[in-house]
Formats: sequence, C-alpha cells, structure tokens
Amino acid sequence: MNRRSLAGRLAALAAVTATLAGCAADGDDGAASPVSAPPVSASPRTPDSGGASARTPGGTLLVTDFGADTVTFVDPAGRGGAADLGSVRVGTAPYGIALGEDGTAWVATAEGVAAVDTRTRERIALIPYRTDTGPVTTGEYRGGGMGIALSPDGRRLYVGVNVPGGNGTLEVVDTGRRQVTEVVPVGRRPFDVDVSRDGRQVYATNHDSFDVSVVDTGDWTARRIEVAPYGTEGGLGSWLKPHYTAVRPSDGALLLPYEGERLAVVDPGTGRVRIEEMTANTHQHGVTAGADGTLYVVGTGPIDPSEDDGPSLTVRTPEGEERVIALDGPHETVALSADGATAYVSGGFTHEGYWNGLSVVDLDTGRVTRLPVGERPLAIAVLGGGGPGST
Repeated sequence: MNRRSLAGRLAALAAVTATLAGCAADGDDGAASPVSAPPVSASPRTPDSGGASARTPGGTLLVTDFGADTVTFVDPAGRGGAADLGSVRVGTAPYGIALGEDGTAWVATAEGVAAVDTRTRERIALIPYRTDTGPVTTGEYRGGGMGIALSPDGRRLYVGVNVPGGNGTLEVVDTGRRQVTEVVPVGRRPFDVDVSRDGRQVYATNHDSFDVSVVDTGDWTARRIEVAPYGTEGGLGSWLKPHYTAVRPSDGALLLPYEGERLAVVDPGTGRVRIEEMTANTHQHGVTAGADGTLYVVGTGPIDPSEDDGPSLTVRTPEGEERVIALDGPHETVALSADGATAYVSGGFTHEGYWNGLSVVDLDTGRVTRLPVGERPLAIAVLGGGGPGST
C-alpha cells in the first residue's frame, strides 16, 4: 500500500505546479550528413592537466556539461594531481552519452549527435538531426537529443529527439557513415534510450507521455506501453512520470523506479507491468543495473518536504533487498566503475537545484565524496571498460 494517497500527492502538486519544470512538459526525409568542421580539441582548465596530447587514464569519466556546450574528462582518482583533464566543445546543452568499444563517445546535443575521440580528446564529427526541433536553445525543455544508446555490435546509434510541445522521435544513426538512416515516431520527451541484449528492440522512455516506446529494429515499427503506476492524472504537470530505464540482465525486463516507493517491472514482449515495493521515499530519476542484476537508483529529493525524504542512492539486490545511501543535494544519473565497487552520481539534475559536481560513492562502506566537475554535469561514461551503467 502506498504510504501517501494519490489525492494527497495531487494536492501538493497543485500548490507547486508553476515550478514543476523539471518534471512537466513542456522532417526532412533526406539523409543528413555530418557537419564538416575541424576537430575541436580538449581545452585544459589547469596547466597540469595535460591537454589533448596527454594519455587518458583508464577509468577516466566523461561527463556531459548540460549547462554548457562541452563534455569534461575527469580522473576520479586524481592521478597526476588534477581531477579535471579538460573539456571538449561538442554542441549546445549535451545530454546523454554512449561509449563505443573503439573509444568513440557519442553525445546527444541540441544541435546534433557529436562524435568524440576519447583517446585524442577531440570532436571528430557533428551529425545533424533529421527531425525539426526548432531553434537551438538551452535548458530542460530544449529540443534535440536526450537519451542515447548503441546497438550491441556498435553499428547503429539510437538517439531520442525531443520536439518541444509535441511527440519526439527515435533517430537511427549509421556509425560508420555517420548519417541518420531512420526516423521513428515515439512519445514526448524521450529521457532515456536502451537496447535489448539481442539488439532486436530499442526502448525509448518518454517522460511526458507516461510510456515506453518499443521499437522493432527489423521493420522500425513502434509499440506503446503505458507505464504509470500512479495513473496519468495531472498530465504534463505531474511529477509521477517515467524518467530512466534499466534493462535487467537476467531476463530483459525493463525496470523503472518511482518515488522511492514503486518499481515498475515491464515485460517488453507482452506489455505487462508489475509493481514491486521500494523504500527510499524520494523522487527518483537515474537508474542503472550492474552485471549481477543489482539496481542503482538516484533519488533527487522530496516532492513534498513535509512527507518525503532527501536525495539518495538506492542499492537494490536482485532479491529486492535495499540499502539507501544519503546524498547531499539533487542528482540525476549514475554510472559504475569497472570493478563495480564505486558509483558515480551526477549533480546536474534536469530541474532546478542542480550543482556542478559528482558524488563518488564507495559501495562497500557507503562513504560519499563530492568531486567538483563541469557545468551542470548530467550523463556519465566510464572509459576503459566501464561496464554496465557506463554509457
């Protein structure tokens, strides 16, 4: 039984509807070609950071700076005395990031998909969208790419494209030709994009339409699965909408956390949604699954401070047992170190209250260290074999 009634939640929502921007709503048919431009290299912020010519250590983090036009390389261990290894201009308001086995990082920006060579630390391409997203802007409602993921073989890139005021699209990029080859209609504001283990399905998690679009990569058809464990009352002004999804390694089920109270377990084949209990009692955004099926969920903080708990990281075993680690301030996404011993949680947050840094969480002891990073850091990739949750 939910600890708080839906009616009580809606009453609280009504009082703050005007400030619910972070969780409220709001082509050309020819193949688009990459923008021709000289490489854009890393710009070190300190004399000792080495620049583009320096070797990028294994385990380096690559973070999207949603409040700028850059991605930032960060050595969380501070080897060489400087954590910040420099930034690369990629395009306006970068959101999601996907890391290829060849060392190319693909970044969803408001302008297009940027390709970054993580070894030389330079942008090597910018692929424009075929979807008309209007003027290039910044902020949480800006048009352009949001969630992004690679196919298992790395030959295709899938990016969820937000169209302000309307339904979004899933754009398919041929990573070899660096061109958009398919455009599939999906729901509103596709926060997250994930791929099935066999590569036959792509999942776009659509925040403002309370659903997941299941896209068949054989014929590019899409099915809608409504995922609304609290219902859809409140519409675009509701906080109780999906944000990010993890694909469970054991069976391919889709896992979507809500409010530190409910975990929606979705069968993408049948569309059936089962609800399991959660315990953090806080608004939740980012989620990733470890190789063993352990789930890591970011709590951003309370909707109603009089009833809800603060920001946190939930560590949930495959059996459903949870450990909640308190965090200081709102956060957005989470990635794991290669050995699974450390979680990196971004402070960017898509709504107000973000901060410029990461929380580094020792998953054995629960110790949290705050690391200053970038400008509104949002998504995190772990270079050098980052493992699950690193893209």
